[in-house]
Amino acid sequence: MQVDAVVVLFCVWIVGAAGKMTQSRGQKLENYKQSRSRRETRMEEGGGPKTGSPVYKRSPDMTKSLMTKSEQLLRIDDHDFTMRPAFGGPPIPVGVDVQVESLDTISEVDMDFTMTLYLRHYWKDERLAFQSNNNQSMTFDSRLVKKIWVPDMFFVHSKRSFIHDTTTENVMLRVYPDGNVLYSLRVTVTAMCNMDLSRFPLDTQTCSLEIESYAYTDDDLMLYWKKGNESLNTDDRISLSQFLIQKFHTTTKLAFYSSTGWYNRLYIHFTLRRHIFFFLLQTYFPATLMVMLSWVSFWIDRRAVPARVPLGITTVLTMSTIITGVNASMPRVSYIKAVDIYLWVSFVFVFLSVIEYAAVNYLSTVQERKERKLRERLPCTCGIGNPDDMMIDPQITGYGSMDVNTTGNYGMPENGGRQDRILSQVSLNDQQITGQVGPSRGYVNIWIDTHVIDKYSRVVFPGAYILFNIIYWSIYS
Repeated sequence: MQVDAVVVLFCVWIVGAAGKMTQSRGQKLENYKQSRSRRETRMEEGGGPKTGSPVYKRSPDMTKSLMTKSEQLLRIDDHDFTMRPAFGGPPIPVGVDVQVESLDTISEVDMDFTMTLYLRHYWKDERLAFQSNNNQSMTFDSRLVKKIWVPDMFFVHSKRSFIHDTTTENVMLRVYPDGNVLYSLRVTVTAMCNMDLSRFPLDTQTCSLEIESYAYTDDDLMLYWKKGNESLNTDDRISLSQFLIQKFHTTTKLAFYSSTGWYNRLYIHFTLRRHIFFFLLQTYFPATLMVMLSWVSFWIDRRAVPARVPLGITTVLTMSTIITGVNASMPRVSYIKAVDIYLWVSFVFVFLSVIEYAAVNYLSTVQERKERKLRERLPCTCGIGNPDDMMIDPQITGYGSMDVNTTGNYGMPENGGRQDRILSQVSLNDQQITGQVGPSRGYVNIWIDTHVIDKYSRVVFPGAYILFNIIYWSIYS
């Protein structure tokens, strides 16, 4: 019995202690609530929170309410957004502005260009108007774009285009309380550019990017540049390796399709001027040097066939290689380009230098035959040997000097023309001179034949090529 009484008393004590702890906690919670209520009352009476205070009054703006969904706020389910705004009424104006981020490539072979830009649309859709005490806009991503009406823009003459999607789709939608909408997206487009390469590489090209609505004619959608020519902005860091960007400008025109009607079309024009220095180093200078190298043969003895023939053939093959390399990187157009004119005229000059030596060699051979026939018919040569036998021979042990005037008119061709000769002094070493030659050095008179065609070619070829360059650069520069 005593044990049972002790147990009962112990249980009563535990229950009493638990009740006191619960009452103490309730009293503390009630005191905290009353203290917080007094602070909020003082803040409302004092006109707002103090600087640095972490406690502030939440805005009653519906756009900032966590309990309101954007679809409910914009009443998307209450309207049919498959129809354009103000359907059945006047055309809806859609303003456009563009910021060019980069001009990536210009291809002459494919006749196109690649551009990355920010394309922004502005219009008003009263179905998206909402209440906002602060007149603040709401910004959404591509998930809401799929649920409302947006202009169906496309790039005319586009070959490839895509919207950037890293890390998510680069699409932004901003809706204002009065229903004004800003729709922006980042696009890379490759479009066609009809280039005129008749002045290549001294040319200037103008390419255009065209923007148009695909479905809505000018009766439903009025497309225009929002701020005129100022609607087009470009990055100052845009640069190209082969071109200098001269200017960007915008225009607006109407495009007509026989089956659908008239459409508003926006144009972005940009003018490019090609840098010439690269082509001077890679094309013009090598071609000019090859032409000048072919002129060296005019100063080489006409009997030195192994020297003059390979020189001419080498320059011809080099010019062919230069022409082939230039045409390999160009489209197969049906007209002549400026670089083709320069290269082919240079090729003709090199080719004519080879033909010049062929003519000199042939005429010299014919002339020598006539001289031999004349010598055979004469009864006496008067002690004058064949001039061809007076060439230097390493095996000869003695040399005699001969005066130029002693030859007289011997060997004169039948047409009365006299063969031109150059008298040169050749120094011979002691080891090569024997017999009657002096002790240290001996000198011998040698006849080096120079045909009259070579003499005229030394002047005519450079003069004609210089005249061609003056005319060429005055026309195309």
